[in-house]
Amino acid sequence: MIQSLNPANGKLFRSFDPLTPEALSAKLALAASAAKTYPKETLDQRMFWMRRLAALLEADIEELAVTMTSEMGKTLVSARAEVSKCAAGCRYYADNAAHILAPERVPTDHSDSLEQKDCYVRYDPLGVILAVMPWNFPLWQVFRFLAPALMAGVFQTLLIEARQVEHVLNDPRVAAVTLTGSEAAGRAVAAQAGWLVKKSVLELGGSDPFIVLPSANLDVAIENAIKARCINNGQSCIAAKRFIVHESIYAEFEKRFVAGMAELRVGDPMLETTDLGPLATPQAVEDLLQQVTQARESGGRVLTGGSRAFVEDGNLGNYFQPTVIAGVMPNAAICQEEFFGPVALLFRVASLDEAIDLANDTPFGLAATAWTSDDAERQRLAVEIQAGAVFFNTIVASDNRLPFGGIKRSGYGRELSAIGMREFLNTKTVVVAEVPAPTHPTPPEASEAEPIPEPSAEPTPDTVPDQPADKPSEFQHIADQLRKFDPNKPTSPSADPANLEPIQSEPIPTDPPNDDDTPPPPDDSMLHLR
Repeated sequence: MIQSLNPANGKLFRSFDPLTPEALSAKLALAASAAKTYPKETLDQRMFWMRRLAALLEADIEELAVTMTSEMGKTLVSARAEVSKCAAGCRYYADNAAHILAPERVPTDHSDSLEQKDCYVRYDPLGVILAVMPWNFPLWQVFRFLAPALMAGVFQTLLIEARQVEHVLNDPRVAAVTLTGSEAAGRAVAAQAGWLVKKSVLELGGSDPFIVLPSANLDVAIENAIKARCINNGQSCIAAKRFIVHESIYAEFEKRFVAGMAELRVGDPMLETTDLGPLATPQAVEDLLQQVTQARESGGRVLTGGSRAFVEDGNLGNYFQPTVIAGVMPNAAICQEEFFGPVALLFRVASLDEAIDLANDTPFGLAATAWTSDDAERQRLAVEIQAGAVFFNTIVASDNRLPFGGIKRSGYGRELSAIGMREFLNTKTVVVAEVPAPTHPTPPEASEAEPIPEPSAEPTPDTVPDQPADKPSEFQHIADQLRKFDPNKPTSPSADPANLEPIQSEPIPTDPPNDDDTPPPPDDSMLHLR
């Protein structure tokens, strides 16, 4: 039994039965069947479905936001923003999939050969991909995988328990796996995928540094430091967690940062005025309490917070005070862990070199933020910070147009952008050689030719009788129903290599899509998403 508890009051929100082995097998069979038929759908058809999905998300934004807030405690304001971001992701891949998926001609030089060769690279779906996604961004975590997957493949939801993941990944019909989650979960999935020789992408934890140097705009840096630490109630892998501040501005930063954290309003996540809602689970509160204790034992001084928060009508909720801790020894064990909640560690440094060394002194390498107006400092930080992304004078955020992922124990591989979409495509090299036509001997006179035997009515080993047409799959039936609502769509250009043009080097278009060009939506009753 899978239970969803409201983290604001501890009440049971809903219970779910995980899929039985039989139901799970049926879904895998459907996925395997659809993986063969779905790529035959035209790109125009897939683009239409993706834009339709974006429209459905926006139409149900309030219902979806309330569900997310009720199940995991994120504020209603941030939940609405998450739904909108998912819709934007659908439109991004609808607008750019043709460019990302287009075969790329590769010029080659064969002047020393009689052969003339046409070479190109194409991108084909690998097959069924298992995606294991976490709870902290219930829609966005799924849609940043779903949108590119549906433009190049197919998608289904599996309501299963953690112990069932191993069984699914072991299924020969599953070609690869992507996981966003804890380091422990990532190790387990990566080990199994490696043993099975299946492609994997991991996006794990982070202990992101937030570096503030003397040339920074302190007002803007402090305002964004509070946002960067408390996004999603502090439960974000890319939330800033270690604040590294130059000694010349440290005192002012500490004073104002602590005051700003203490002023955050903790309470009912359904209220528009709430800044911080509850953590997702009671265990998350216990973990933070233990980590705060360890920080104190390592020389840390709690400047604000440090314990549970109690709110009106929410004493059974998983609330935690916004917390700032200074003075922890940089080599303390607690500094090598991720705080998954509104707890910030403050550090003072004397130079840029010390700031870089401290920022890199972590087993994680997801992202980093640096605040400086000095070009030389930015150049050094961009090169020397060990992370998958470095943001200057703005907080770290995922963006459909940019690859997202980390290094070290934050994982490997990328999501989002063209790079993320191609992670689970087969990059296939195709070479077509044109050789001179063979010469044939002159055929004999008709009188000397052997008589042509009459065809036999019985099949021989070299002949195959007509096979019955395959029974349409459930996916094909759904696709046929959807297609009725857009019968006059233009077909996609031919993917024949002979018609290919070289891919130009201009960047992928990033302008917002023109909603006026979106095909009219079909009746909701006929849309069944897989």
